[in-house]
Amino acid sequence: MAEPGGGRPVTLSDVQQLVRRKDEIEAQIKACYELLEGQKGVGMHGPLVDAEDFPRADIDLYQVRTARHNIICLQNDHKAVMKQVEEALHQLHAREKEKHAKDEAEALAEARSQNQSLPQAFARVNAVTPGSPASVSGLQVDDEIVEFGSVNVNNFQNLQNIATVVQHSEGRPLSVTVIRGGRRVHVGLTPKRWAGKGLLG
Repeated sequence: MAEPGGGRPVTLSDVQQLVRRKDEIEAQIKACYELLEGQKGVGMHGPLVDAEDFPRADIDLYQVRTARHNIICLQNDHKAVMKQVEEALHQLHAREKEKHAKDEAEALAEARSQNQSLPQAFARVNAVTPGSPASVSGLQVDDEIVEFGSVNVNNFQNLQNIATVVQHSEGRPLSVTVIRGGRRVHVGLTPKRWAGKGLLG
């Protein structure tokens, strides 16, 4: 089998293939050992000659020799495959780590660029009365106000500024810009008399 990582990145299926190969080799080694056990339990190191140095007649010498030879070869193959599995897993983990780091860096860069491009808010909406002009226009609690008609962070002094703009704009649409969930949102707001208090609610 080709060494993983020969020119192309290792995939999970490469690792699975190697693990299957490892399992096959282990099964073959087990079969060889069972064969040796079947030959009077001669194993890997049992003598193949009798007390008088004649080949043993009670075992199949050819089978024993072949099985022993196969075990040695298969153990070498097993060692090589284990090394390949280890290297492949190492490459997979390294790539996963690299990808994770890259994703994090990209997310961070995106968040930074968004933060830089978002204007500064000067007030936050802490309540919106249902059915009020503010509610009808789509203003939401926790919206951060960036522009309210002509009022922005550069000329805002206190909430009286907004009240003044509202009084002068009764019945006329006002352009309101808010930051909601990290994004800039434009809301068209028309201050007017309604069942509740004030022109906005």
